[in-house]
Amino acid sequence: MNAPFYYSFKENNFWLSPGRTIFWEEKKALIVSDLHFGKTGHFRKSGIAVPQNIFKEDIQRLMDQLSYFKAEQLIVVGDLFHSESNKELDLFLKWRKDFSSLQIHLIKGNHDILKNEWYENANMIVYEHELIIQNISFIHDIQDAEEKQELYYISGHIHPGISIKGAGKQNLRFPCFYFGERYAVLPAFSKFTGFHAIELKRNETAFTIVENAIVPIQ
Repeated sequence: MNAPFYYSFKENNFWLSPGRTIFWEEKKALIVSDLHFGKTGHFRKSGIAVPQNIFKEDIQRLMDQLSYFKAEQLIVVGDLFHSESNKELDLFLKWRKDFSSLQIHLIKGNHDILKNEWYENANMIVYEHELIIQNISFIHDIQDAEEKQELYYISGHIHPGISIKGAGKQNLRFPCFYFGERYAVLPAFSKFTGFHAIELKRNETAFTIVENAIVPIQ
């Protein structure tokens, strides 16, 4: 993995990773959104042919990120899972038991519809709406935020991407981290998702993920 990109805001130190995560240095916390574990299993269950190795690759990427940053906790800003329980989520539970010392905070997203007992069995701390740590609020969909002036919001949900003009008038799209004056939006961790193209306005910044590197755009 290429070196992460340092970014400081709200008097804290963060590292943006090409692995589609953010590491919060002071809290030793890996922040991630929209993993959609179980999505490929959900599609296969519906009769749609999807490669089985996607889930294994995603869980390995998550393990690599946790190991690289030596994270002690994982903050998931919604949509950790995609739908109802299936074989892939059984594999997730097995993985969870192997990493039982890792503290997992899940802010529920619109796809996190499993029963409360399932989350308890997975040893997670679950938040129905938001998690506030110091002056930062973690919330899945920024549209649901109350926009308190003392808080900066970190969200997910929309799978942000940036369009860049390439050679031959090609229009290339890449996942990105978005930072505005009041809130940030994380890229989807899952590569089995689409992008929502965003356009930057004044005082807004994006960091695209291009060929396993972070590229700032303003």
